[in-house]
Amino acid sequence: MILCHGEHARTRRALASSSRLLAATLLGLSLQATHAAPDYPVTAAQRSTARQVAEAGVPLSELAPNAPESHVVRRGDTLWDISKLFLRSPWRWPELWGMNLEQIRNPHLIYPGQELVLVREGGRARLQFGRAGSGTVKLSPRVRAGDVDNGPLASISLHLIEPFLNDAIVLEADELDKAPRIVAGREGRVLLGRGDTAYVRGEMPPLRNWRVFRQARPLLDPDTRALLGYEAAFVGSAEYVRPGSVTPSADGKTQEIVPGTVVLTTLRQEAGAGDRLAQAPTRDTTNFVPHAPSAPIAGRIVSIYGDGMSAGQNQIVALNRGRVDGIERGHVLAIQRAGERIADRTDPQRAALQLPDETHGHLFVFRVFERVAYALILDAQTAVRPGDRFTQP
Repeated sequence: MILCHGEHARTRRALASSSRLLAATLLGLSLQATHAAPDYPVTAAQRSTARQVAEAGVPLSELAPNAPESHVVRRGDTLWDISKLFLRSPWRWPELWGMNLEQIRNPHLIYPGQELVLVREGGRARLQFGRAGSGTVKLSPRVRAGDVDNGPLASISLHLIEPFLNDAIVLEADELDKAPRIVAGREGRVLLGRGDTAYVRGEMPPLRNWRVFRQARPLLDPDTRALLGYEAAFVGSAEYVRPGSVTPSADGKTQEIVPGTVVLTTLRQEAGAGDRLAQAPTRDTTNFVPHAPSAPIAGRIVSIYGDGMSAGQNQIVALNRGRVDGIERGHVLAIQRAGERIADRTDPQRAALQLPDETHGHLFVFRVFERVAYALILDAQTAVRPGDRFTQP
């Protein structure tokens, strides 16, 4: 989009008039009213201004001190790594590319072998794809034949979240009671191992892959104690064989119940009657663009995945906000530690002081449920604990 001189001036005045609009500009404002903060209504004119500025790149002051003029993408790079290479605030990645609102929500495909060129112009900076000896071309995230030798970069290092993707079983609050359950093994076996047949009661769609779990523990909101969902211990995997059935007797007074059948394919521990099954989720490692929430959001860390009391960099935490709260995959959030209350030792009256909250780390959201989300700790200056707050960065 090309703006005349007058339009540029109006844009600058609009930005100066509202710091909240500038914050929303960093990543584009959500088109859905449900994601807008109720205290800060956004007009159509403000949204248009935000869109124009977000697509114009970042101010030069937002570049990392040693931001390179170009970077050839290597195997093992991630979108987050490259964001840190160029930006002081890596969650401003969409702005650096001049992405529009829809591009932020779509996968961002960058491949090993591609050259990223930093273009500085008019006090702002943008990234573009480049080719050696042929200048630069404007970003269009897509596969470019001949330029790539591997798959697209991941947003974050996938090996850090592999244990969760492979093993985690998270159920919505109303799903646990409906989960099919193992009621028996063949030939009366009590403990079941790999390759054994198990008989299951409950509704089972004819999907091939299932996960076996037990000891589902509730995830409770640290503030309200409301039930957010269940997190269960992974036992193993099972393969669907045939459905069960319920047949009324001839007199209609009783029913003949035939359980469904599964075969246990992999196990971490022996399975048995009472263990439950959940559908194996589709593995989605799409490369979502690292970005900050487009509207104010705040919440608390519910738990450390794996029952830890505290966590550090590269560990996974559960958050008490989910899809209904506007959380998206790719969101970058700031971890906040509450400021202490102290007495002013320089004051003869020892006045009580409330120190401000401090940011001591960042999170990257990679899996979102209705009322809970899971995030990777990108960095942490001190130990992260359940109850720590998070906000937009």
